[in-house]
Amino acid sequence: MLWFGWFGFNAGSALGASGQAAMAFATTNTASAAAALTWMFVDIFKGRKASALGTCVGAVVGLVAITPAAGYVTVGESILIGAGAAIVSSAVVHWKSRSTLDDTLDVFPCHGVGGIVGMLATGIFAKDVGLVYGPSKTFLIHLAALVLVAAFTGVGSYVILRVTNAIIPLRVTGEHEEIGLDISQHGESFDEMPATELRPRIQQVA
Repeated sequence: MLWFGWFGFNAGSALGASGQAAMAFATTNTASAAAALTWMFVDIFKGRKASALGTCVGAVVGLVAITPAAGYVTVGESILIGAGAAIVSSAVVHWKSRSTLDDTLDVFPCHGVGGIVGMLATGIFAKDVGLVYGPSKTFLIHLAALVLVAAFTGVGSYVILRVTNAIIPLRVTGEHEEIGLDISQHGESFDEMPATELRPRIQQVA
């Protein structure tokens, strides 16, 4: 559903049934497919089992990466963008998993890094104005925007999180993490344990 909806997001940005809209549709689909397959093959190459979850994550990374360039690159170039984003994002995901960073859903390694790759790739492959066509202005503008936006959002997020944490702690207790947030925070569980047995556990942790 997300993949299908992304067609409206990218192709619909042309605001009409035009050649650019058709190209955006085609590159969106191709980049996502290339990223999904690349993520799967990277997992296999590194000795991990290919999984449906990993393939779906790769598809989303491809959708994110092609968004800035959709309508401005060829189908062939969209394959490079999707595959490149999947390789970089996969590496960052597995680097993050060995660190102490707390990003449960891998939002930055997937959406953040995928967007960065796509943004820079637009400056490289965009028709007539990308680096492969000669001019460097678009790429340099995208590079400068990346640095400025990263600095603005990084500092802004740090300030907001620090202020919020001073009012309401952002992290739950170790006991709540141990029992699981579904149970400790929401009183829900996917296991088959009856609610009558869950309540004492919730109350004990609380």
